Amino acid sequence: MSVRAEILSLFAGEKLASPPTFSGLIHALDEGLASEGLVLREAHRDARKMARAATNAFMLTGMPSATLPLDLCLPAEALGAELNYATEGFPQVKQPLVESVADIARLTSGNSERVELACEAIRFAREIVGDDAVISGMIAGPYTLLLYLCDLKSLFIEMKKEPQAVSDALLWLSSFLARIGGAYRNAGADFVTVHEAGGSPGFIGPARFERFVLPALKALHADLPNPRVLSVCGDTNRSMSALAESGAEAISVDELNDLAESRKTLKDALLFGNLDAAAMLWKGAPAEIVEAARRAKESGVDALWPGCDLVAATPLRNIKAMLSGGES
Repeated sequence: MSVRAEILSLFAGEKLASPPTFSGLIHALDEGLASEGLVLREAHRDARKMARAATNAFMLTGMPSATLPLDLCLPAEALGAELNYATEGFPQVKQPLVESVADIARLTSGNSERVELACEAIRFAREIVGDDAVISGMIAGPYTLLLYLCDLKSLFIEMKKEPQAVSDALLWLSSFLARIGGAYRNAGADFVTVHEAGGSPGFIGPARFERFVLPALKALHADLPNPRVLSVCGDTNRSMSALAESGAEAISVDELNDLAESRKTLKDALLFGNLDAAAMLWKGAPAEIVEAARRAKESGVDALWPGCDLVAATPLRNIKAMLSGGES
């Protein structure tokens, strides 16, 4: 069985002898980019460069995954937001596109060019990795996308005074994101990762998550082809039951999560995580990483994942240590 087939069988409910090590979050690394003469900020608008940047960790360490696109702002741009590509590494939204959530539903697709470019990059990436790696099509979660689009001061006021309007905006964005995620799957991505970084219960709190974000995630996952991974950040220990209700096949958590307790809570969903992407994988020693990987496996993860997008400066030796620690 190929590595790709093995990971897809995990999503399909098959129990594997040992948790695989891969990621559905960004893992384009400086050492790999330099080895190919690539500059990350240039890869966002060139399909072949994006594919090579996304697959360099696979090529140089054997990590059996690639994630495209290489930023979370693409859906905001597709709705008309202007991005700054001159920043180091990742593009940023220059300014809010709307002042009120009431304006969200009036948006139209402003720039589908980079969605199409990302789809082309996914096809190129498949040519590179074949059946030796899985490809994740990554989209922002609906609340994370709303943070990119809306004036934040207005948003927080409207969450108190106009909660239904905020919920309606999030549902509208969920439908829009599902179309992008579906395009990624049609282009050849093996699964979709919904990276709800800004809307994690670890950031906005369990009550606001359940009131605003969870219904939108349920709608999004219902419209996306499976398999689907929901990635959340921060302390999510009190919210694992709610996260399991989102409809994703797998929940990816970061280093603040108690994996053993989450394993007890999640009955049907897979649990992915949770190596610290900064303190451990970026700045840690290989021996520490091997030990952290061992502990995560003993705590019951179904797949060993970094807890978040990898820092571009993460040494390749540390990725190899993670892969080594994830082996039986």
